[in-house]
Amino acid sequence: MDYKKRIIDDQLDLKLESFGATLIIGPKGCGKTTSAKQKAKSYVEFQDEDVRENLLAVANIKPSKLLIGEKPRLFDEWQDAPKIWGAIRKSVDDSSENGLYILTGSSSKSVSKTHTGTLRISQLKMYPMSLYESRESNGSVSLIDLFYNPKKFQGCTSDLSIDELIYSICRGGWPKSLTNKTPRSQLEVAKDLYRQTYSVDVSSIDEKTRNPRLAQTILQSYSRNLCTLASKNTILADVNSNFNVSQPTYDDYIQALEKLYIIEDIDAWCPAIRSKTSIRSSKKRNFVDPSLAVAAMGISPEYFNTDFKTLGFLFESLCIRDLKIYSSAFDGAVSYYHDRYGLEADCVLHLSDGQYALIEFKLGSNEIEEGVKHLLKIENLIKNYNETEKQCPMRLPDLKLIITGAKYGYKRDDGVYVIPIGCLKD
Repeated sequence: MDYKKRIIDDQLDLKLESFGATLIIGPKGCGKTTSAKQKAKSYVEFQDEDVRENLLAVANIKPSKLLIGEKPRLFDEWQDAPKIWGAIRKSVDDSSENGLYILTGSSSKSVSKTHTGTLRISQLKMYPMSLYESRESNGSVSLIDLFYNPKKFQGCTSDLSIDELIYSICRGGWPKSLTNKTPRSQLEVAKDLYRQTYSVDVSSIDEKTRNPRLAQTILQSYSRNLCTLASKNTILADVNSNFNVSQPTYDDYIQALEKLYIIEDIDAWCPAIRSKTSIRSSKKRNFVDPSLAVAAMGISPEYFNTDFKTLGFLFESLCIRDLKIYSSAFDGAVSYYHDRYGLEADCVLHLSDGQYALIEFKLGSNEIEEGVKHLLKIENLIKNYNETEKQCPMRLPDLKLIITGAKYGYKRDDGVYVIPIGCLKD
């Protein structure tokens, strides 16, 4: 089978070089096991029914026996044999070597661990595939080069049509969908993940019975409020139109969906350029992949022939997913800016070295001017702040970026880069 290289591959190499063991976390179906097998020299699969009973018996009585094998040794579905965690931790302590073990497992089941594994078992988060990883972005523009070598950029052209972009949003970045042969079978993968989430996984994550219909309703409300600043009370009121749910119960369901890496809200960026009361600080609602929102809304690619407003929110969710993946090697942190005066930036991307970008997502080229105005106003606001706070000036944005679904990319005279999502890579 053709393995599509993932951006996480190089990060896994670094983890194996730096720590005794690495635990890959992320949503179900994002490709954790497949990527881990590219690095492992031996593996134990607890879900293999032919040997499962014997493996679990050994893991329960003498788990250290299962550690014998060529390294790195992969343990897939390790949560089924939780004593493996302690055995690996001790093995790492005893050997003082790195790159010994990789652990992967379904995010639909959490396990209470006696020891944290700090400095022994490092975590690495994996997302569904970006457009570059699924080979739909031509990768002609490197996000990191825009930060560190902006003069290299000479313009770009996306090969991704609007219809192809819509289809990618609806299908999502799930590796299984890319191996299916027909469009309808590819679209079915995200739908099945959505159904599995509310009907099974939301309860199995911590062996706590939850109402599937309530979980489904919460996911549907989230999808309708995707990439908005809808408050908890707004979503709770939406849910309570069908259920009588208390806030603690609602919080419990949200925490379960977060543990499953299905919901992934975006925090606010709250710089000192406005008073604290001026800046909106609530979370922006989001899924780990826009296809889950599409599945929750029960719509298909054809729906967007008449609804570009909803498509705009889904496009923003897609871009946020890809930016998180592309910036992950630099510990990228994604937030947003919005104040009560209407000034906003859809995304603020911070890198670990202090550099940051102000970003707006605009599906069509006719919206670019509006996005540019937002970015320049925020930059000017920072400049004005620095005039009065000379002792502690705030860093100006290193990059001002409009990410679009349009065809052409270019740098404007005002310093704003316009980049199609179909050209971007890490």
